[in-house]
Amino acid sequence: MTKSMNRMSRGDVIFEIVNCIFLGLIAVIILYPLIYVISASFSDPMMVTSGAMWLWPVDLTIDNYKEVFKNKNIILGFRNSLVILFCGTAVNLVMTVLAAYPLSRHDLWGRNVLMKLITFTMFFGGGLIPTYLLVGKTLGLMNNWLALILPGAISVYNMIIMRTYFMTSIPYEMQEAAEIDGCSAFGILLRIILPLSGPVLAVIALYYGVGHWNSYFNALLYISDEKLAPLQLYLRKVLTLNNAQSLMEMGADEMARQAMRAETIKYSVIVVSSIPMLIIYPFVQRFFVKGVMIGAVKG
Repeated sequence: MTKSMNRMSRGDVIFEIVNCIFLGLIAVIILYPLIYVISASFSDPMMVTSGAMWLWPVDLTIDNYKEVFKNKNIILGFRNSLVILFCGTAVNLVMTVLAAYPLSRHDLWGRNVLMKLITFTMFFGGGLIPTYLLVGKTLGLMNNWLALILPGAISVYNMIIMRTYFMTSIPYEMQEAAEIDGCSAFGILLRIILPLSGPVLAVIALYYGVGHWNSYFNALLYISDEKLAPLQLYLRKVLTLNNAQSLMEMGADEMARQAMRAETIKYSVIVVSSIPMLIIYPFVQRFFVKGVMIGAVKG
């Protein structure tokens, strides 16, 4: 590092120093909230609410996590969210590929018109009430996981990313050669396009997976059966309805202690709900970076 800096001009050295300082500040701004949330989830509620805990855990305890997992329905919520995550992401990928591949082919008649019509839906929608009437009343999907999967089966933004990848990263000549050899359009998709599209498939799967895992609003609208509720909806009820009801039944001192405990439980809930995505992301990170950069450079 020292030898390379000796070969640099004074202006380059100043730029490197300023750049390192700037990136360091950005790293601190990003890391501090994450460290604070994790530390607060393991700290005594009194220390958190009084401000004594500002970075590292104070009076280490796991009572906050015991409160989160006290109700066995938390396991049921995890199961429901995982089912919705995997099934929903699978449907999303199938629908996105089936839409992106035809639109990426040069021989599709009227593809520009189709793209304009599809892009139009990114800016204009039916609205909440018509969507609720369609999904809940017309299709009869109340208390059904399909209500959380079908309305968002395809994202136009993700479809455009995949279409661009197919057009720019996979030579069209390969498809033409396969057609000369007698391969059908569907065969080209299965044997050529998909095997060469691992990075973009991983990126899109991550986008869809995070969306399914964090989503709770659709479940709030369409799911009233607690046995079908996803984790996010269940945790929302734990933080709002249960705590509010318990506070109304307590005295002033106990109410204050419970309020402090509820404040730190929120941090524990954030950590618990983030664990699956934190586990999955490192495995797809290399595909994520590669897929985004290839599309960006060639696009």
